[in-house]
Amino acid sequence: MTTRSIEIGVGLFVAIGIAALLVLALQVSNLHEYRQTDSYQVSAYFSNIGGLKVRAPVTVSGVRIGRVSEIYYDPNRFQARVVMTISTQYDYLPTDTQASIYTAGLLGEQYIALGVGGEEDALRDGDEILFTQSAVVLEELIGRVLVNMTAP
Repeated sequence: MTTRSIEIGVGLFVAIGIAALLVLALQVSNLHEYRQTDSYQVSAYFSNIGGLKVRAPVTVSGVRIGRVSEIYYDPNRFQARVVMTISTQYDYLPTDTQASIYTAGLLGEQYIALGVGGEEDALRDGDEILFTQSAVVLEELIGRVLVNMTAP
């Protein structure tokens, strides 16, 4: 009887471990925040998006308000077009809002930070953010430093 209870205890322990790994995987993949909520889409053009990916966070003052839903290259403008899906809870962002690509930490994931402007009119579904700042690429910075150090 004690062998049977040990087997049941080990089985429960393994099941709890698998459930914990599943929760951890959902946290890392950011799928837990993919709820169906009312939202609107805005787009922005960047010269360089670095390592920005679909589902990357969109933030205002550090608060996550949406996600990147599409990234593709526009051959007419020769720039990357990034489409962001923003919750309608934040439908008051001014039309002169600025979008910048930042990196979380030194080598972390990239995200879009929106800087709020001062216009009276708000962004609507399908609008374009005109003021953008591209990603800072670490390799380019290191290359510039090395060039400046070797220059006479």
